[in-house]
Amino acid sequence: MRTPVRSQKLFARARQILPGGVDSPVRAFQAVGGSPLFIRRASGATIEDVDGNRFIDYVMSWGPLIHGHAPRGLVKAIAGAARLGTSFGAPSPLEHELGERVRALIPSMERVRFVSSGTEAAMSAARVARAFTGRDKIVKFAGCYHGHADGFLVKAGSGATTLGVPTSPGVARPVAADTLLARYNDLASVDALCEAQAGAIAAVIVEPIAGNMGLVSPTEGFLQGLRTLTTRHGILLVFDEVISGFRASAGGAQSIFGITPDLTCLGKIIGGGLPVGAYGGRADIMEMVAPAGPVYQAGTLSGNPLAMTAGLWSLKRLTPRLYKDLARRGSLLAAGLADAARAAGVRLQVNAFASMVTPFFTSSPVRDYDSALAANTAAYSAFFRGMLARGVYPPPSQFEAWFLSAAHTDRHVEQTVTAARAAMKAVSRTI
Repeated sequence: MRTPVRSQKLFARARQILPGGVDSPVRAFQAVGGSPLFIRRASGATIEDVDGNRFIDYVMSWGPLIHGHAPRGLVKAIAGAARLGTSFGAPSPLEHELGERVRALIPSMERVRFVSSGTEAAMSAARVARAFTGRDKIVKFAGCYHGHADGFLVKAGSGATTLGVPTSPGVARPVAADTLLARYNDLASVDALCEAQAGAIAAVIVEPIAGNMGLVSPTEGFLQGLRTLTTRHGILLVFDEVISGFRASAGGAQSIFGITPDLTCLGKIIGGGLPVGAYGGRADIMEMVAPAGPVYQAGTLSGNPLAMTAGLWSLKRLTPRLYKDLARRGSLLAAGLADAARAAGVRLQVNAFASMVTPFFTSSPVRDYDSALAANTAAYSAFFRGMLARGVYPPPSQFEAWFLSAAHTDRHVEQTVTAARAAMKAVSRTI
């Protein structure tokens, strides 16, 4: 790897204009040391920085690039759409066409509203849940991240955990007071809240497969238990599938586990990685959203033709073969990372689900936020730097998932495991 001289110069310049030099905190590399690499191009499974270093990419824009970087057909489709106009501020057929595609894949989303981000989707789902139930409180799980709306920045995962600021300053106390915390994979903690706050809880929102404290799968019966509890107490169940939607399977996590939530949030994967999100669910709930009903939500770029075109291209190519290949390579990667750690005498737990993987540097199983926080972040930092030096770009945080794409090959996985063996040896000398 060449010394990233140009990246370092760009970062120094960026810090004079952008807070911390970046537009999203985890990109700053604060959790892993050093300064961020500035990327100039990407193709397939690889990215290249401004100094000419190439890496096998496992960030994949934090998950949505299930077909890889800049697939030729997607680029062609976006270019064609751009020639017809980049934003109309008026309805286009593309919106309901993509909505129909989403509903066909995730039938629980009887009505769909497109927005511009996962944050907007979760924020809007909470608003309509409150309006529908006439209640104010929302239950979330420690370590689950639902975007940066005020009510969700309470023991949030993702970048908030990476920076050690689980509750953000600037969130008003009355807002935070309406957010109740439960433990992921702990039904008893939810049951206790439902009993203590009887008649006050509008919704329980959950990542059905947690991806923002690192990857953590639901234990057997957890999601079904949530469905039973929420139904019993007249509470809406909201699945935040911004990460798992269309990545865990074509029908999302809800299809795999056979659970029907009342509302679902989706992210950038529905737009081929372009800035887009969506929320939707039962028709009687979603009909409360303006202009059909009184719950206001709007967005100038919602349903813009570029994102809708990219989404149609992407979702039409979600085949059973794709998911089979992704799951196989995900298993190969997880096993390879575990073997590399074992050979080096490094304590490691590898959580994996389909095309998502997280290696936790700990000897204990990771099933919730507290066990995730027990991981050795210094060891991950050393591992990250070792992988980067060997041409592999993992997430710059212990508390993020790795993502494979259709562009990753067995050869990419083999190269990654080879790099991991060397990086683990370096880790073993530092712990």
